[in-house]
Amino acid sequence: MDYVVAAARSIAPFLMPGNIVILESTSPVGSTELVRDTLESEGVDVSSIYLAYCPERVLPGKIMRELVENDRIVGGINEESTQVVKKFYETFVSGKVLTTTSRTAEMWKLTENSSRDVQIAFANELSMLCDNLDIDVRELIRLANHHPRVNILQPGTGVGGHCIAVDPWFIVAQDPENAKIIRQAREINNYKTEWVIEKIRAAAYKFQAENGRKATIACMGLAFKPDIDDLRESPAVRVADSLQKDGFDVLCVEPNIDTHRHFKLVDTNEALNSADIIAWLVSHREFKTVKERVGIDFCG
Repeated sequence: MDYVVAAARSIAPFLMPGNIVILESTSPVGSTELVRDTLESEGVDVSSIYLAYCPERVLPGKIMRELVENDRIVGGINEESTQVVKKFYETFVSGKVLTTTSRTAEMWKLTENSSRDVQIAFANELSMLCDNLDIDVRELIRLANHHPRVNILQPGTGVGGHCIAVDPWFIVAQDPENAKIIRQAREINNYKTEWVIEKIRAAAYKFQAENGRKATIACMGLAFKPDIDDLRESPAVRVADSLQKDGFDVLCVEPNIDTHRHFKLVDTNEALNSADIIAWLVSHREFKTVKERVGIDFCG
């Protein structure tokens, strides 16, 4: 929140009556009120401006389109601010602009991402259970989803990105006693990445025992989700980094970036031809054309 407070202080000398101030950063509940209090402490008459919270809601790779097409939620510091800011967004948003209080709008953004995190955690926990029970988790989920009111997501290497892997902690931090499921989901999704690392390690040590040398491991994908170049909080990066620190020769395939300062990037064919162990970490579309499905598949 230091950045938000600093931003509020930096604009305070330039605010004039009738100005609109909008906080779009995903922030803990009460952040808009903090901006108001910060502006007041800097001598701003906040009754003369319009202050509201309206979280950004965009998908990497489709930001400009989603800025216009997605529904938005506006929560003003008061009703007048809510309505003025709503009209501002309606000048360029083709989706609905819904209104509420600033606190509800702040919690709404955190709730959306936490809900997704909980759903992914269920799938990831299923994948670990099925591994122990010798069950194909993807077949299980496919069959379960035939039920008209069941929609289980697909398991993966973990959860990354700047939203889902981070935002639930804002809720947990503000009420740790009651945020039980939200905390547990975060812990499951973080642990899933460690579980993936251990599965690859076990395969590598088995290879070493059988062949008398360390395995070369190909990590297929580094982005935090398929078909983007965003590596923030990526579980695949954690996997590759951990294996590299273990002393394994790690080859990384990430078709959406050209270079990386820590990892040796190769193309798919070189990885398949050179590596002893292939670990599929991200379900990029380029990988779906590979005919020979060798290796350990964590992403379907």
